[in-house]
Amino acid sequence: MKTDLRGAGVRGLGSEGPPRASDRASLRRTNLGLVLRLLRDAGPRPRTQIAEETGLPKATITNLVGELVERGLVREGEAERLGSVGRPSRTVEIDGRTICGIGAEINVDYLSLIAFDLRGETVFEWHTPIDARGSEPDAVLDRMAAAIGEAQDALRARGVHPVAVTIAAPGVIGMDTGVVSYASNIGWRDIAVTEGLRTRLGPAAPPIRLENDAKLGAVAEYLVAAASDIHDLIYVTGETGIGGGIISEGRLLRGSAGFAGEIGHMPLDPTGQPCTCGRRGCWETMVGLAALLRLAAPADDPVHDPTVDLDQRLTELRRRADADDPATRAALDTIADGLALGLALLVDVLNPRAIVLGGYFAHFGDHLIDRVRGELTARVMAPEAGRCDVVLSTLGFSAAARGGAYLALDSVYQDPGAISAAAG
Repeated sequence: MKTDLRGAGVRGLGSEGPPRASDRASLRRTNLGLVLRLLRDAGPRPRTQIAEETGLPKATITNLVGELVERGLVREGEAERLGSVGRPSRTVEIDGRTICGIGAEINVDYLSLIAFDLRGETVFEWHTPIDARGSEPDAVLDRMAAAIGEAQDALRARGVHPVAVTIAAPGVIGMDTGVVSYASNIGWRDIAVTEGLRTRLGPAAPPIRLENDAKLGAVAEYLVAAASDIHDLIYVTGETGIGGGIISEGRLLRGSAGFAGEIGHMPLDPTGQPCTCGRRGCWETMVGLAALLRLAAPADDPVHDPTVDLDQRLTELRRRADADDPATRAALDTIADGLALGLALLVDVLNPRAIVLGGYFAHFGDHLIDRVRGELTARVMAPEAGRCDVVLSTLGFSAAARGGAYLALDSVYQDPGAISAAAG
């Protein structure tokens, strides 16, 4: 599967940005990044057009493109005639088939990993069910480290060099420390994820960083939405917990301390179900995966078994919904009403152009979407729900890992000069 990275310049990802142009060498590296990001965002184009759009001299562009070709990051494309006469110019386009970014997700019900190259081609994918809450954190990190190691070996055997790994985890995380401070749904508190993985993988490990799963999911969804000229959206996960990622004018919103998006713990029903955070009636107790399972099936039903792959369990519930099973359909109607209640609050406050429903919400999309849209229109103060459309994710449960893989590649776009010609 290919991810279209054009227009993918999501800002506010937390990268340090390109090197400061304090001397000739750093200026050159800054310009390399400028050219590479232009090709990513705008697509293939001739050198003359690159010069016009960057404001750099043609001779400089020729040298920069030559270096990017040497590093394996761009290549010569098709010849293109810019005028009625003269020799056709060859376009320059993103290459990067010999480098990749890895995104990996730690979820309540599964671990997953995906890698794609600079062109957006998927070059490795892995998924396994796990009961993260019922497992010791060390056991989870052991399994994730083993998966990353297996991915590295398989990729390097094919001549593909992983430049970085981004770990997606639920809850409150410290980007700088690499620590999951508190993730109620998996019972983690103060778990040093990046250091634990570095220790297990050893000195050959690529750089590893940690990020919130919903924020990475929002990044991945923005790559899709930007192609439709949508630059303001809220991504809402539908998993055991409910998380959110907010994109505003192409910028990922973090908040003053980086915790923006903890929407699953909005207290919408103070007399409702107890939440893993210690309070009652949080939004995720109303619309999270646990709520769906609780409403749709008794506790001894196989759909509650965490050792069974989540996709299989959801497929069974989907079969029941399609067969008009009363309990399943009633459960989905209740979920839709609770979902619309929370979404209306978000739309009133943030007025996004779109809300993207991910995770299990997308799995049952045709059973939920009309009811959610109708309730949203009725609840939002602005006419026509503030022109906000509710859409279903096409990425399923892979969104967070995909966002992580993109973030892992962000360092290449910020500083292409750090990629050796040997890696390219």
